[in-house]
Amino acid sequence: MKLTFLDWCVVAFYFLINLLIGLYYRKKAGASTAEFFVSGRQVTWWLAGTSMVATTFAADTPLAVTGLVARQGIAGNWLWWNFLLSGMMTVFFFARLWRRSGTITDAEFVELRYAGRPAAFLRGFRSLYFGILMNCLVVGWVNLAMVKILMTALNISRFWALAICLLVMAVTGFYTTLSGLWGVLWTDVLQFALKMGMVILLAYYSVRAVGGIDALKIKLAAIDLQRGAEAGGSGSILSFVPDLSSPWMPLLTFVVYIGVSWWANWYPGAEPGGGGYVAQRIFSAKNEKHSLWAVLWFNIAHYALRPWPWILTALVSVVLYPNLADPEVGYVKVWVDHLPAALRGFMLAAFAAAYMSTIATQLNWGSSYIVNDFYRRFLAAGRDERHYVLISRLSTAFLALLGAAVSLVMDSVSGAWQLLLGIGAGTGAVYLLRWYWWRINAWSEVAAMAAAAVMTALLHTLVKLTGSESIVFAKSILLTVAVTTVVWLTATFITQPEPDSKLIEFYRRVRPGVFGWGRVAVLAPEVPATHEGWYNLLDWFLGCLMVYMALFGIGKIVLGSAGIGLLFLMISGVSGYAIYWDFSRRGWEKLS
Repeated sequence: MKLTFLDWCVVAFYFLINLLIGLYYRKKAGASTAEFFVSGRQVTWWLAGTSMVATTFAADTPLAVTGLVARQGIAGNWLWWNFLLSGMMTVFFFARLWRRSGTITDAEFVELRYAGRPAAFLRGFRSLYFGILMNCLVVGWVNLAMVKILMTALNISRFWALAICLLVMAVTGFYTTLSGLWGVLWTDVLQFALKMGMVILLAYYSVRAVGGIDALKIKLAAIDLQRGAEAGGSGSILSFVPDLSSPWMPLLTFVVYIGVSWWANWYPGAEPGGGGYVAQRIFSAKNEKHSLWAVLWFNIAHYALRPWPWILTALVSVVLYPNLADPEVGYVKVWVDHLPAALRGFMLAAFAAAYMSTIATQLNWGSSYIVNDFYRRFLAAGRDERHYVLISRLSTAFLALLGAAVSLVMDSVSGAWQLLLGIGAGTGAVYLLRWYWWRINAWSEVAAMAAAAVMTALLHTLVKLTGSESIVFAKSILLTVAVTTVVWLTATFITQPEPDSKLIEFYRRVRPGVFGWGRVAVLAPEVPATHEGWYNLLDWFLGCLMVYMALFGIGKIVLGSAGIGLLFLMISGVSGYAIYWDFSRRGWEKLS
């Protein structure tokens, strides 16, 4: 694909705007680490929520979705759709608690919840485990996706594609080190608008390239027949839920996704109970009400509004390029072959936006762990704020270089997704229960994280499970979750509970529901008892129904079933109104 001078001007103008935003917020971000990492806790809900959505829309996302659709059909997206269940729990059960904690990172939260040396060890361990290891895995696969995009779109070698990525990362790291979270938030808004607009346009032109929706469905039906004959069974690539004998996605895999994965697995942006950069955005919100609305908007946009432009283009790529060795690049080939030349510069800028929004967040978020929870806590306490801001900027640059190195050893974006899910399998239950059960202690988390990592290593080296790729993944998740759960429960009951003084301090500050904290509540009678569990559970159910009905309603409409689609959207609207009515009845002022 050849780009004109005008295309390059569009790309250059996009980079210039990002740099200007970084320069604008330079002074404000340099005032303190609270400004640098959580924007002084003055962020509105729509800005925080949109930033979360932009971060999860990385350069890798359309490619990974394309790979999932090509291998497992539309139902393959349950790999990440299932996390709406945990996302809605964060909205109604955890967002307000995170905001009340008043911490800068979720690693700092560890020493609010737990006491003594085990808590200090866990905080330091989490700061390096998530800030460096997990963070660089994410940066690495985002780099890998961008390398694939550039190699296919510009017809260049892997070396030059990686060199361009490093240049773009340098620009991203530059404005991120200057402006902190303020710059990340506002560039995310710009980037989200650009990339959503362009993927919608690409979906339109891709469907037109195969003759429209009806022609696309006819051609996909022929592929269904061929797949069924080769793999056995019957089912459609267009099924939102896999058929019983589907040759696309095994039913066992689907059951693991909706029955286990969402509550048991840690995954960036979908942590059970919230965490990572989602928690960072919650910390930055003005108050509890803004934190709740931010996470709710994020879940609506992430799961209901974004997927279908990617999925439509992925379906087209299955028809147009059925024999690709790497089906993930089919998305880029549709762009190169069928997007009008006048829009190519905008699409390149859109992919740069998708790349930069995630990189900016990962660098700022990872740096917050390294500085706030390791360097400041264990190496250099008591320095002035200017010193910590300087170290924050240096650690941001360090993470950028390390993430680039990690990308050299990866070869599959969706494979990296599955690896990360395995490493975090079984830890989710601890992250949920630590808020609502006083008996959870620091060793519970340490044991869960260690067991999950060891099991993942064993299943990738010594133990060989049988079956298709999807079946092996499902079996590995079930096995890892089972072992990890036994390990952390055992560790919890053979170790001492946290001291009463620490439990009372946490209960007074965060005010979790009295259920599960009854023993501690008796020791702190001045704290108003909270009995909202059943109402929150109802709102969680309504929230999941609202988003899934919106997701499937939009999907039915774009695939030509308008009647069913409108019915689903009506159910979604009624569910959303019921949530608003419930919180209005309970009093929104309580969240301010």
